[in-house]
Amino acid sequence: MGSSNVSGIGSTGFVVLIVIGGVALLLLIIGIWFISTRNRFIRMEQDVENSESRIDVYLTKRYDLLTKMIDATKGFMKHEKGTLKEIVEMRNPGANASLKEKAEFNEQMDAVSKQLNVVVEQYPNLNSDKVFSNLQAAISDVEENLQAARSNYNSNVAAFNKAILVFPASIIAGSRFIKKEYFEAEEGKRQDIKIEF
Repeated sequence: MGSSNVSGIGSTGFVVLIVIGGVALLLLIIGIWFISTRNRFIRMEQDVENSESRIDVYLTKRYDLLTKMIDATKGFMKHEKGTLKEIVEMRNPGANASLKEKAEFNEQMDAVSKQLNVVVEQYPNLNSDKVFSNLQAAISDVEENLQAARSNYNSNVAAFNKAILVFPASIIAGSRFIKKEYFEAEEGKRQDIKIEF
């Protein structure tokens, strides 16, 4: 009788050990999933921040080139005081500015760039100036790079936003990871700009 009691306790202990081991394994798997999902969110957030940084670099470079182009055209643009005044009044919002401020700055530079193109059409001698031609080519290159950087940023934002909103990963995202804004033009600024001198 005593031996059957011992074997009953032994098998119950074995079952308890298996249950505890199963729960521990489940907790380990959940912990690993939690950590890997959180780390994935951190990497994705860094990708978004890095791509926003690239936009900042190209916005600054574009601003500098437009300023140099204005300097190169000053002699030809004595009558276009409005364009000169506009570029002087434009200020680079810097890396700490909100995405909306950066988008507005980009729109301002688009307008100035278009105004400069109108001036170039009015003064054909500008096209023959080597410095001016080099600046035009550099601005064109920067604008293409800026477009690619905006596209990359928006792609990273889309991936990040999807990742933090999908269940069950959204539980981990909680309040630590918030949805990011896309870099896009305001509704009224998506149309062509009408420029009058």
